[in-house]
Amino acid sequence: MKTPSPGSQPHVKVLVLTSEPINADALREAIGSGDAEQAEVMVVSPATQSSKLRFWLSDADDAIRRAEDVQEETVERLDEEGIDAAGDTGESDPLLALEDTLTTFEADRVIVFRHPEGDRDHLEDDWLGAARERIGVPIEERVVTRSG
Repeated sequence: MKTPSPGSQPHVKVLVLTSEPINADALREAIGSGDAEQAEVMVVSPATQSSKLRFWLSDADDAIRRAEDVQEETVERLDEEGIDAAGDTGESDPLLALEDTLTTFEADRVIVFRHPEGDRDHLEDDWLGAARERIGVPIEERVVTRSG
C-alpha cells in the first residue's frame, strides 16, 4: 500500500464491498478524490447467488468464481487509475463477508456497491440496517448496475 508523503493527509482505510466491478471514478465519487488517492482500499466481493433457488440448488463454485473475477477486475481497475488496492472473495451473505473482513482490516469507512432494488441477488437485500447496528464503522450505499 502507498505511504502518504510528508505533509499530506493521513490515509483512510476503506472497505469496498461490491458485487460488480467498479472503477476509480465510482470510488472517488463515493469518498472524494483526495481521500481516494490516499486511501488504503480493501475490495471484497461476496459470492452471491442470483436467487434463493440457485443458492440452495447450485454448486457454489460459479458464485465463488464470479466473486473472484469481480474483486480481481476491481483491484486491477483501481490500480491502473492510481489507487492502491487489495482484494478478497467473501461469504455469500454480504453481512458475514463484511464482518469477516473487518476482523483483519480495520476500515474507517465502508462503501457498499449493490444492485438496484428489484435486481438484487439472494441475500443482497435487508442486511445494511443490521450492519449499521452491529459494526461501528460508517457505511455508505451506492448502486451499481450489472455488467455483461
